[in-house]
Amino acid sequence: MSKKIYHLSTCNTCQRILKELEPLDGFVLQDIKSEPITKDQLEEMHALSNSYEALFSKRAILFRQRGLHEKELGEIDYKDLILDHYTFLKRPVIIMDDKVFIGNSKKTIETAKDAIHS
Repeated sequence: MSKKIYHLSTCNTCQRILKELEPLDGFVLQDIKSEPITKDQLEEMHALSNSYEALFSKRAILFRQRGLHEKELGEIDYKDLILDHYTFLKRPVIIMDDKVFIGNSKKTIETAKDAIHS
């Protein structure tokens, strides 16, 4: 049974969400800044979401700084960018068995909370 949350310890939103989701019995928390995601981990997330774009944060400061908002990006670009810099992963990513919850929208977090505590 796989229970994992990829988050950023310096992100206030991630911290708030982790508190909201408690208790997180059996979950492994991975701070993606101090422990970068691996290619295998990203591929596991992709297998559950079927989209690197869904895992990609277009809100990342580097997205605009690198001029990426002006480019036509494909799935491989999203994958490479996420592996290149942790800030491109939409956070948090919550994996629970065969389900994945991506990002911090209220609806996503509510659904994740229901799945964790049901």
